[in-house]
Amino acid sequence: MAKLISKTYGEAFFELVCERNQEDQFLEEVEAVLHILDENPGFTALMNHPKVTKEEKLSLLDEAFKGKASDEMTGFLTIIVKKDRFSEIDAILAYIVSRIKENKGIGIASVTTPQALTEQQKKAVEDRLLATTGYKSMEMHYEEDESLIAGMQIRIGDRVVDSSVKTKIEELKRQLLKIQVS
Repeated sequence: MAKLISKTYGEAFFELVCERNQEDQFLEEVEAVLHILDENPGFTALMNHPKVTKEEKLSLLDEAFKGKASDEMTGFLTIIVKKDRFSEIDAILAYIVSRIKENKGIGIASVTTPQALTEQQKKAVEDRLLATTGYKSMEMHYEEDESLIAGMQIRIGDRVVDSSVKTKIEELKRQLLKIQVS
């Protein structure tokens, strides 16, 4: 349900951005709002609190963003509050960011490895992804997870490539459990 909400609202805002041909401006603004909300969890908690009236929430929103963000952004946030969807604001804004980046040919990849990669290895992974995905550039996010043992997991959107030893061992274990001893 949350994914549907973020897609519905995010797609509407994305279409507005495209109509006005202002992808760069709104990408920067949406990322700034996400950062502000991340830095101020108390504001988000207040906006989601059931005892705070909708009018109070709208007033808080105006006070926080009016004159500091574009009219389109404040209007969009107002709609989110009026429709009681502020609990989904992070997902909605993240959807907008990913949609704008996708439209601009920027891929977002999360790479998980058992130990830190060198700069040369990171460059090789990025080059390989650029060669195989068709993106113009990649935004790379690296994580470490020792439980992978070796190999790596790469996630781009909802696509996952998992060449970790951990996954291969788990798959082998599942196959062995299926074998019936006679």
